[in-house]
Amino acid sequence: MGIKNIREPRRTGYGNIRHKLEDIIIIGLCTVICGGEDFADMEAFGKSRQEYLGKFLELPNGIPDSDTFRRVFEKLDPSELSSCLIDWVAAERAERGVVAIDGKTICGSANAKHKAYHVISAFAAENQLTLGELTVEEKTNEITAVPELLNLIDVKGSIVTADAMSCQKKIVETITEKKADYAIGLKQNQPALYKDTEDYFNDYYKEIPSTNTLDKGHGRIEKREYRLLTDLSWLEQRSEWVGLKALGSVKSTITEKGETHEFTRYFITSLTDLNEFSYSVRKHWSIENQLHWCLDVIFREDASRARKDNSPLNLNVLRKTALNLVSQAQYKRISKKRLMFRAALEPALFLDILLDPFSVSPQ
Repeated sequence: MGIKNIREPRRTGYGNIRHKLEDIIIIGLCTVICGGEDFADMEAFGKSRQEYLGKFLELPNGIPDSDTFRRVFEKLDPSELSSCLIDWVAAERAERGVVAIDGKTICGSANAKHKAYHVISAFAAENQLTLGELTVEEKTNEITAVPELLNLIDVKGSIVTADAMSCQKKIVETITEKKADYAIGLKQNQPALYKDTEDYFNDYYKEIPSTNTLDKGHGRIEKREYRLLTDLSWLEQRSEWVGLKALGSVKSTITEKGETHEFTRYFITSLTDLNEFSYSVRKHWSIENQLHWCLDVIFREDASRARKDNSPLNLNVLRKTALNLVSQAQYKRISKKRLMFRAALEPALFLDILLDPFSVSPQ
């Protein structure tokens, strides 16, 4: 199965290890693919699918019990598990794709010893694929963790997007060093740059090149007007931001239930093409809609009761890996949740999702 480079967290000197680490990890992942949520589900799933699992796992002493799953996932190093599984399921990525970076707090993971874990993810938007992740103690620690996360993954040729918390000189420097472009939100955490940008766009708005999009659905109409300013000769701070080539704005006009609201967001970017800029801004929201939303709604992450040691983080890794595989196996109009349900009913289908998701074509 290719589960390698993960240190054995159990004590091996007593000769009482009955189950292989690889088997435990794979059964856990298969359980999550089929909609299971906890360690008891892993035991139940393993026993119900032992014949199929035996086709590619050794299972020297059968299926581990729930306590064995719990102890292993409490002690496994989440970064090692993440790196291993990401390498295993990695799909071919778009040459000029968007890598969206954002954090999510695992709300149910807090206990008496630690606060709720906050996980920063890098998400390949076109492939719906998590490329890497890091855990930080507080949301505000994203600022120092993002460069570290970028150094763990390959973003060459991509467009890295992030919200305004990542509008930091060290972050854009790291992105540029990794030979990638960026489009990052700008707010008042950079007060001078934000004020200069806002004033310029207010004064010369109609003179800046623009393009529009219009989205309708569920009684809501949203018009977005994108503008990209590539002449920064007037901007005194331009040399302080590595790779900075343009400033962008997105003016959104939302009509819903007879009321209209309007707001404008600003961006710093190394992009000079208006269409690329507008595309990257739209694609950034995939990390919310196709990753964080799925973790909460499909996998019920915030309702998870796993809190001890590394178990919340390792289950987060399993959920993201399962989501990667299910996303790659999407076919026609079958939703992720329905495909997972069918995988639970049809052993052959879940094996295809696990081993060769691109071949899956449920009718």
